[in-house]
Formats: sequence, C-alpha cells, structure tokens
Amino acid sequence: MDNIWFIAAFWMGLALLASLISIRLGISVALIEILVGVVVGNLHGPGQAPLLHTTEWTNFLAMLGSGVLTFLAGAEIDPASLKANLRASMTIGVVSFLLPFLGVWFFAQYVLHWPLHQAWIAGIALSTTSVAVVYAVMIEGGLGSTPLGKTLLAACFITDFGTVLALGVLFADFNLWLIVFVGVSAVLLWFMPRWTRFIITRLGATRVSEPEVKFLFLVLFFLGGLASTAKSEAVLPAYLLGLVVAGVFLRDKTLVHRMRSIAFAIFTPFYFIKAGLFVSLPALWSALGVIALLLAMKLATKYVGVWPLSRVFWMRSREANYTALLMSTGLTFGTISALFGLQNQIISQEQYSVLVTVVILSAFVPTLIAQKFFQPTLRTMNAWGRLYQRKVNGKSTAPPTIGK
Repeated sequence: MDNIWFIAAFWMGLALLASLISIRLGISVALIEILVGVVVGNLHGPGQAPLLHTTEWTNFLAMLGSGVLTFLAGAEIDPASLKANLRASMTIGVVSFLLPFLGVWFFAQYVLHWPLHQAWIAGIALSTTSVAVVYAVMIEGGLGSTPLGKTLLAACFITDFGTVLALGVLFADFNLWLIVFVGVSAVLLWFMPRWTRFIITRLGATRVSEPEVKFLFLVLFFLGGLASTAKSEAVLPAYLLGLVVAGVFLRDKTLVHRMRSIAFAIFTPFYFIKAGLFVSLPALWSALGVIALLLAMKLATKYVGVWPLSRVFWMRSREANYTALLMSTGLTFGTISALFGLQNQIISQEQYSVLVTVVILSAFVPTLIAQKFFQPTLRTMNAWGRLYQRKVNGKSTAPPTIGK
C-alpha cells in the first residue's frame, strides 16, 4: 500500500480504535495505542509484508508527537507549585534515576556479562521515567492540575534530566554545535516567557490564525533542529521550553487546551503506535528470560527507591504505590537512549530489541496496575498538597484526614 492517503487513514483508524477501546475499558489511550501498535506490527499481509510499517513522514509525526507531548508536560508544571513541592519532587526524581541506573548497570555487567559501555546504555535506558505516559495518564484522569500530579511531573523531569546528563557525560560528543545549542537555548529560554506574553497581548489569543501556537511550534522546531545538529535530543529543549512558559500557560488555559487537542488528536497517536511496532512477538520468546529479569530489575529498583520516599513525604499507602508505579514507567528517553547505543554501535541489534521491549513493557505494565488498583481520587491528591505544605512550613503536628 503506497497511497499516502490510505496509509494516513490506516494510522488514524488505529488511533480511533484505540480511543474507543480506551473509553470502554477505562485505560489510558496511550497504553492502548502502544498495544495496538504491538498487535498490528506483528501481523503480515500478502507476501509476508508487514501490515503496518513506518515511513519518513510517519516517523516525523511520531517525533513531533513526542516533542509536543514533552513540551506540554513541562507547560503543565505550575512554577509556584514546583517551588512549593521542590523538596519532594527533587528527592523522588534523583532517587528514581540513581537506583535503577546503578542497579541495571551492575546487573547487566556482572550477571548478564555485558561489556561496560553496553551495561551503561542498559542502565541509562531503564532508569528513565516516561513524561509522555505520566502526562497522558494525568490529563485523562483529570489529575494533572493537582499538587501531587504536578509533583509527579516535576519528579519525572528531574529523573529524565539525570538520564540525559548521564548519557552526555558518559558518551559525550563535544563539538562546536553543542556549544551553540546550549548558548542559543539558554538565550531563547530566558526570553520566551516575555515574548510569549507579548504575542498573546498584542495579537490576541482568539484569532483563527493562531499566531501564538505557530510561534511556539516555530521555537520547538528550531531548538529541535539545533539539538539534532549538535547530536543531542529534541525532547530535552522541548521540556525546558514548556517549563519556562508554564507561568504564561497558567494564566491562559485556552492556549494549552488548544495545543493539547492538536497533540492528542494528530501527533501522539503516531508516536505511541510506532512505539508498539518495535516489539517483535516471535523474538520475545528467545530472550524472554533476559527481558523478564531486566523488567523486574527496573521495577524493583524504582519501587525500592520511590515508595519509601513517598511515605516519608506523607503520602498514604495508596498514593505511594501510585507514585512508585508511575515513576517506574519508561518510553521516550528509554527508546532514545537505546537507539543512541545502536546508532553509535555500542550495543547490538539483539540488545537493542531487548532494551526497547523492556522499555515498552515498563510503559504498559506499571501504568495498568496503577490505574486499575491504586488510582487516587482528585480529593485525596489535593489533600496531600495541603498536608505537604503544612508539614513543610511547620504549621501542623498532626496529619489531617485525607480520606478513606
């Protein structure tokens, strides 16, 4: 099937099917889209040709989906709330990166007998937390605006910043373009809040031509191009860009709702469905033991680090389990790290397939468990925020009732 319209219709038909299943089962549409990608990616048409395959334009839309989703995740973080909950998000985020990185690294090197650099790639790929998955789950559940939801998103950012930092330090490719990228990004990020407010104020936020949305996409594309040229990843400046304009978005909810609608309707289905296409079901059987061990190692190290800290920061057992499970997810930065290892000939194709499969399973398994068994209510997530502020400010000696 070479007709571009039929290909586009097929992808959007799968996205629609995923939405209907998601509504019916009450499971995040991101997870259903991944599962649909896994199923369709393992089906074959006449002549054993894959029923669904990627093209250059679907790869671009998927890349754009990850970038816009990461940008929106950063934009959802209320700067005041981030500052207020910084101790919890910083501590949880750092431990969420450090324990899985060290645990998977040593496990891959000393149990699986992978060479050092390959073990580093495994540790980095499986230390991530998926901002895309956590953000999608939060938005669908209506929990993204709660103090606990914002704390989780901030912790995700800190965890993934640790993975990017580790990838940069351990496998640094210092060049002139990297200096240009860092310098230009710093200048743009500094002025973005002022420029965005100026465009909204002078041009208005209700024009059909959507100049403010186009301006944000322009900066996203430009920084993504610089990151790619510097051999970095476009999702990092996307997240930082969302973070610096979050204050503007907080005062203009219409703008973030429009961008969210564009992202979830058009871009993110390509990203999540494509993520599922990486999983080869026949190949799973030959490496099933290794995949299960690495998945267990990631989930165990995340849980051991995050759950006790969540309790230390006055979460009930239900919210602590929910936090630990969502912090155990991985997708965007995990696949990016594995792909970096493959493209730079650090890991083999077989190791890449194993790591990507574990990453995708880590997006699906803990999120499904969290939503089905530990989904908190809006009331309890807001109540945690009030309790946290009272404890941090020393205004309460006894915890208030959060709910049954």
